[in-house]
Amino acid sequence: MTTTAPAAGRIRPGTTYDGVATSYDVGNGDGACSFGPTDDVMTAAMNTADYETAKACGAYVSVHAGGKSITVRITNECPAPCAVGQLDLSRQAFAKLAPLSAGRIPITWSLLSPAASDTISIRYKTGSTQYWCGIQAIGHRNPLARLEVRTSGGWLALTRTGYNYFLSEQGTGCGSEIRLTDIYGEQLTVPALAVRPDVAQQTGLQFARH
Repeated sequence: MTTTAPAAGRIRPGTTYDGVATSYDVGNGDGACSFGPTDDVMTAAMNTADYETAKACGAYVSVHAGGKSITVRITNECPAPCAVGQLDLSRQAFAKLAPLSAGRIPITWSLLSPAASDTISIRYKTGSTQYWCGIQAIGHRNPLARLEVRTSGGWLALTRTGYNYFLSEQGTGCGSEIRLTDIYGEQLTVPALAVRPDVAQQTGLQFARH
């Protein structure tokens, strides 16, 4: 068990955060993280400060209120007036902590590295080609700190967008090997995948539990 996370952003392992929870209708389950529609209703939107340009996307957090506890995955951003520390929970998740009529409840929450998890998939963004691409990792156990592509000059770190794709504006590395780094510094290398927009391609890889 380790809580050392050299690449962590604002949300750090082993830290408990105070905040409030509100609720919203998640609709088809898609959100700012661009994971796409999902039947999973145990999700939440993270306030903008802690969302940190999508760095919180895919993170699992344990939420506590009034002696009850739930686990949710971050799939969306909650813009102002959501305050630092605030989570906007799906209505289904909120209802496990308090009646929806409560509206707003005090909570504490902390980062989780869950026991059970699928393997990571890679998805190229709509419109991606060998000349321009956006790359996304889906299903990672721990928050993703960095995504790099293999180039003739070595590994190139791509810039993350607020909608949770990493962009190669000039097409550098599109279709080449991909290296994923989680907040604990573990690195996984994904063999070269065809540039197939909007297709989640399985890697068979997953980060270690912490």
